[in-house]
Amino acid sequence: MNEQILKQPYTARIFKLARLQTISFSTMLCVSLAFAGLGGEANAGGNNGLFLAPKRASVAPDGFSGVCARYPWACARSNKSQLSSEVILKLAKRVNTQVNRQTKEIEDQDQYGKEEYWALPTTRGGDCEDFALSKKMRLMSHGVSSDRLLIATVLDRDLNSHAVLVLRTDRGDLVLDNLTSKIVSWRSTGYTFLKLQNPKAKHKWQAVLAGGVIKN
Repeated sequence: MNEQILKQPYTARIFKLARLQTISFSTMLCVSLAFAGLGGEANAGGNNGLFLAPKRASVAPDGFSGVCARYPWACARSNKSQLSSEVILKLAKRVNTQVNRQTKEIEDQDQYGKEEYWALPTTRGGDCEDFALSKKMRLMSHGVSSDRLLIATVLDRDLNSHAVLVLRTDRGDLVLDNLTSKIVSWRSTGYTFLKLQNPKAKHKWQAVLAGGVIKN
């Protein structure tokens, strides 16, 4: 079935995925509308594909409301980091592994009684967005600029809704994922990137629409 879907036009493909997967209608509507007028531009990131290239402004993901008030650091801008790229990458690998090992996975519905609620992990654990927030907080505490740390919403390889932390480096955008302790480029994940925090105003979001099923 999925191979047949991938052969369909972009808009038809997205709505087909929406019917098959537990992806919110608002997310799918955002994706389909963003395709309109983008043409081939929706298929590739900027800077030779090293970085995720936002296409336009988008509504915030479900569950993100209130994050900036609860955790001002999650949406604040910080001074440019004085850390070298090598040091940042070493920190990222360490933090990614630590959070993945120390945090149990638990769905928001089981923990908060809500479908989506973004928060730092509790003693019970957290879901993918909570992992991403925890990694962002820890890396910022080590001196990594918040402008390098952007949360993204994606569809994973099985087309399930997911969230990751994007680390913006001189080598391109890398991904910290609770599903693996390996840090790889965004293109290597095989994920379909939907939305990304606006690096200049992190309470705002941008449609990305790149990778995964979004290919020629």
